[in-house]
Amino acid sequence: MSRKPELKGRAARLAQLLPPGGARGQAARAPFVLLVVVLLGGGLIGLLVLNSALSEGSFQLDDLKQRTKELTDEEQALQRDIDAYSAPRALQRRARELGMVPGGDPAFLAPDGTVKGSPSPAPTAASAPLVLAPEALTAATGGVSAAGTEPPDPAPTPGTAATTAATPTPAAATTPTPTPGR
Repeated sequence: MSRKPELKGRAARLAQLLPPGGARGQAARAPFVLLVVVLLGGGLIGLLVLNSALSEGSFQLDDLKQRTKELTDEEQALQRDIDAYSAPRALQRRARELGMVPGGDPAFLAPDGTVKGSPSPAPTAASAPLVLAPEALTAATGGVSAAGTEPPDPAPTPGTAATTAATPTPAAATTPTPTPGR
């Protein structure tokens, strides 16, 4: 039926080096198939690792965005507090609480030593300053604390009731003095 052509010369010598028959095709095909399978498997594993790394990065990004939002909200709340405390009415109220009064007319000293303007003293407060020494607070208010509530009376013991009534306290004997710098 089919007959192989006879090879001569150099081709015949090369044909003798190769194994005869169909085994030649099977032997060359196995390494190629193995290489393709290894490449496909490696590619799939690489895609799986890349996908997990991207997912992890996405979760970290979401966490950082949430943290940024929380910090931005906190910053805005703090800025509102600062704005409220630095408003002119709030500053005026706090200054009055501290016993400060508006200043009078100022006078200016020129470089040649002359005084320009007529100075006037600041108006005096009608009441005592609100910032007092802690020991003066109890004596000045007659036992009422700075918050305006009566402090709880300690339960007198039989031995101390007579001594506290007989001896005047030093805080009651002194006049309240304002505390500078508070």
